[in-house]
Amino acid sequence: MVFAISGALAGRDKKLDMFGIAAVGFITAIGGGTVRDLLLGSTPVGWMKDIIYLIMIGSGLIISLFFGKTVMKLRRTFFIFDTVGIAVFTVLGLQKALTFGVHPVIAIMMGMVSAVFGGVIRDIVCNDIPLIFRQEIYALTCIAGGIIYAIMEHFGVEQIVNVLITVSFIVSFRVLAVKYHWKLPDLSQS
Repeated sequence: MVFAISGALAGRDKKLDMFGIAAVGFITAIGGGTVRDLLLGSTPVGWMKDIIYLIMIGSGLIISLFFGKTVMKLRRTFFIFDTVGIAVFTVLGLQKALTFGVHPVIAIMMGMVSAVFGGVIRDIVCNDIPLIFRQEIYALTCIAGGIIYAIMEHFGVEQIVNVLITVSFIVSFRVLAVKYHWKLPDLSQS
């Protein structure tokens, strides 16, 4: 739902019509998980197996379409929800990949894909350079969190503890990166 709202807000920013706003919201919500599932060969993809996904996405779209101006004022609140969202999707994507028996490095990549590729698709559709390809530290937080998860998994840390530590790390890292303007080096200037 949060990713649907963030996508719909991007559509509103681009002055799209209602269908465009809804389409961008939908793509943002399902994009990362769909790419992950297709790469893993898990079909039909996750959102097609349970109607609750569409209900939650639809709820986010309705909120965005009818209360968009109010939602726009809450962007900082949605930053936190988005940050928690990427943290949770990183863990869920990584866990799903591990159930397919892939190498932990691939599982970490699939966790990152789950978390950020909906936003990549959103930005491409909205004719923007995707956030993860700019200097902002975004996908790196997911990769770092995935590494922490994989290490704790390897050493047999209880799953709930592992999830809580990993999600907390990703959220903290992302918030600190934004607050203190941490950026990756800009190599175009060298």
